Amino acid sequence: MTKTFAEKVVDFNLHLHYAGELPNGFRVLNPYLDNPETLEVMQQFYHKYYGDLVQRKFVVGINPSRHGAGVTGVPFTDTKRLKSICGIEMKSAYTHEVSSVFLYDMITAYGGAAAFYKQFYINSPFPLAIIRQVAGKWVNANYYDDPRLFDMVKDFMITSLKQHISLGLDTSEVYVLGKKNAGFISKLNKEAKLFDRLIALEHPRFIQQYKSKEKQLYIDKYLSAFNNG
Repeated sequence: MTKTFAEKVVDFNLHLHYAGELPNGFRVLNPYLDNPETLEVMQQFYHKYYGDLVQRKFVVGINPSRHGAGVTGVPFTDTKRLKSICGIEMKSAYTHEVSSVFLYDMITAYGGAAAFYKQFYINSPFPLAIIRQVAGKWVNANYYDDPRLFDMVKDFMITSLKQHISLGLDTSEVYVLGKKNAGFISKLNKEAKLFDRLIALEHPRFIQQYKSKEKQLYIDKYLSAFNNG
């Protein structure tokens, strides 16, 4: 029997494992191993919005943050919006993540979670959370923060992107969140020939932190890209 999009995503998440090297001071967190409820809510989310065989467009982030997908298992989704917008409650954690605020304001403007997720699938080229040690504390890190880190995770990222595509994604174009991220995805794309066209958009965290007064302009920019892509 053909697997639904949801079943394929859940299967991908359940088998996520990074066994490669990392530079000193970096660690990878797997949210699905850290909290059993993360597995539960992640499965609820995908079965709710992706329980079909519909082909979708790919929206690419950087790598999950500890307070967004690092807790809920759902990209750009903190526990607050998981409950208030997606109707899925997480009892073991409570998180607020700035990227999630912008993304769900945009999703609401698009027509709501059901309409948006019917058309789009969001994930990251490095689908696990990365943290680094700074002055004795562990903080969020991006895969491109250190050239050695990027070199070490690059092959894993290409493999992950190919696995995402195999879920049932349209490769004619890809929407990349974050201008710096787009530069690196472009490099990977040249090497692995994954997508026909890259469309770069400002990252939700950047918009929410530095451009919140112009938020509506960026929501309109996203909608225009998604509707014309």
